[in-house]
Amino acid sequence: MTVRDDIHGQIVGGLKGAKFPINTPEELLAAFPAGADTTCRSGDLAVTAGEAGKLLTAADFPFKDAKHVADTIVDRAGL
Repeated sequence: MTVRDDIHGQIVGGLKGAKFPINTPEELLAAFPAGADTTCRSGDLAVTAGEAGKLLTAADFPFKDAKHVADTIVDRAGL
């Protein structure tokens, strides 16, 4: 499994119980189990939801599902 796949899967898993659509950055952070402190890890890479959220812009919202969130974050992070 690649780092990209690993982080993508963790983001999708972290948003498993989230209610979509998610319309704002605040709603997105609140949807993660530990909020902005939710951490995804793969090998030596660790990124929090708060850090990942800095890769997003207002134009990215609303998100329609967890895969859309994960796709956007891993693409912007260059993973």
